[in-house]
Amino acid sequence: MKPKRSAIAGMAAGCLLLGGAALAQYGWDREFRNFDRDTLPADRAGVPDWQVDPHFKHDVFTFVRVQYDSVGRRGGWGRGRGGGWRTDFPDSDLNFPFRLQQLTSMKVDPQPIILRLTDPRLFDYPFLYMIEPGGLYFSDEEVACLRRYLLNGGFLMVDDFWGDYEYQNFYEQIKRVFPEFEPEELEIDHEIFRCVYKLKEKPQVPAINTYQSYGPDVTWEPRHGGDSQTVHYRAINDKKGRMMVIICHNTDLGDGWEQEGADPGYFREYAEKKSYPMGINIVTYAMTH
Repeated sequence: MKPKRSAIAGMAAGCLLLGGAALAQYGWDREFRNFDRDTLPADRAGVPDWQVDPHFKHDVFTFVRVQYDSVGRRGGWGRGRGGGWRTDFPDSDLNFPFRLQQLTSMKVDPQPIILRLTDPRLFDYPFLYMIEPGGLYFSDEEVACLRRYLLNGGFLMVDDFWGDYEYQNFYEQIKRVFPEFEPEELEIDHEIFRCVYKLKEKPQVPAINTYQSYGPDVTWEPRHGGDSQTVHYRAINDKKGRMMVIICHNTDLGDGWEQEGADPGYFREYAEKKSYPMGINIVTYAMTH
């Protein structure tokens, strides 16, 4: 079945991102495809494509996924002890830029990319996305590269890891990058929760299989234990107070992007209400501060 492009309502002019816009009642249909995991599928998994102005092809937002090594299984798919950097790829990486382009006035590259922190191209892109860092391990070179990148104006979004054990592993690794800075809990009145979409609570998004198993009332991941019940959004700021890192813990925003076309209930409850609004808020905040 060919995926269906969905309509968007409530768009308003005159701002960088169009706040208050609503996603369509359901996303395009999604079917499983086999593909080379290091490249995007030729059909873009059914996600619509668009053209970038050739005169401004370097002046667009590009979604960049960080490739990293995991404890116990370096460089692989890495499901053990915290998962791997490839989680939700490629649907998440294709759907989110499409929605960002569709819902906002931001110019967005339809082609997401994957980079290691040691790639010299890293400094060409102001925004990085890292997923499932519960088993993350940085090399000394990566520590130095990420520190330089973030102190020079870059921004890192960390998503989809659960429980105290996985947070502790990430905390130990990010403290190697910034031993002088401590992650700080963001309260709901912080600008990042209202800069485009006015969120009334910190969004917690479970994986789609949790939604399908437990229903909409369970927003956390029971398989990760009771310490995954409370959602946390923490920031690491530089000496001037600029946010360099947002840590989205005990939530899975990326699954809301990846799975938006898989289940109409999940789309309405999580992709539409939480994953896309929070993702758009984070990108907006990062690109304007």
